[in-house]
Amino acid sequence: MKPYPMLLAPYVSETIWGGRKLIDAFGVRTEKANAAEGWMLSCHPAGASRVVNGPFAGMPLPEALKQAPAFCGAHDAGFADFPILIKFIDARDDLSVQVHPTADYCRRTGRGQSKTECWYIIDCDPGASLLLGFRKEISEADFRKAITENTLTELVQRVPVKPGDFFFIESGTLHAICKGILLAEVQESSNTTYRIYDYDRRGADGKPRELHVDDALAVTKRAPYTQPDFCKGNGLYTDGKTLLADCPLFKVWRVQTQGTFRDAAGADSFVSLLVMEGTGSLTACGETLALQKGASVFLPAGAGDYLLDGAMTILETRI
Repeated sequence: MKPYPMLLAPYVSETIWGGRKLIDAFGVRTEKANAAEGWMLSCHPAGASRVVNGPFAGMPLPEALKQAPAFCGAHDAGFADFPILIKFIDARDDLSVQVHPTADYCRRTGRGQSKTECWYIIDCDPGASLLLGFRKEISEADFRKAITENTLTELVQRVPVKPGDFFFIESGTLHAICKGILLAEVQESSNTTYRIYDYDRRGADGKPRELHVDDALAVTKRAPYTQPDFCKGNGLYTDGKTLLADCPLFKVWRVQTQGTFRDAAGADSFVSLLVMEGTGSLTACGETLALQKGASVFLPAGAGDYLLDGAMTILETRI
């Protein structure tokens, strides 16, 4: 199969905290009441992206990649399954305070999938913030007491945010996206979440949403949040392209185009291009795609040189 730029349609998740910005401003189509999450690049069994164009049009992305495994690139051989999931998240209300398991905990328990993730803040209301880690290191007993007495939010660190901010969230880090934030997320391909505190909210069935206290106690780092060294002080990779994170799981850049921008998709990895702002076009493999805010493109490994043209802010991800 000859590589070509694949435009993707997302799986859409509706939740009690989700908003409609993805529907109203980012071109996400759904009949659901809200689009809390758009899974813009996903091979996860809980919700796969779908190819919109070309020979694989109408096909779920994981089925397309089964037919053309070379599209993933040589680095994919180091992972048991397709390794990443890329989302838009629109928080109309606060998300639960939660944590994701480490790979070691999943191996020991035989349950779940580890989930390290990172967030790029696209837009936010004035005064918006995240919850990340604790104000100071605490004991397991104090952690359990705070959960039991509903005082956990008094112990956690609240971090103000603004558009363009970037945060790397290693598995085991307590966190919550708070209301009024729209962000892009690159994560391990996992849907395992341990909910610690949920503001006494009720689910669609009228019952309190399930908490996962014992699992959370077992995996949570009870210390202040720190940004990993590989996310600190990263400069321009080339004109218009800023390295945000470089870890064994994925590499993430912000690409800002004003006119033309050239790059290449080598044999080692596919390239995910997620348009967060602006309009333009992508020319690759002899084809040109129009791009607008909300577009998600899977550019296969080995596609070679490509050209972006227009005024856009793009999140680029490779493995």
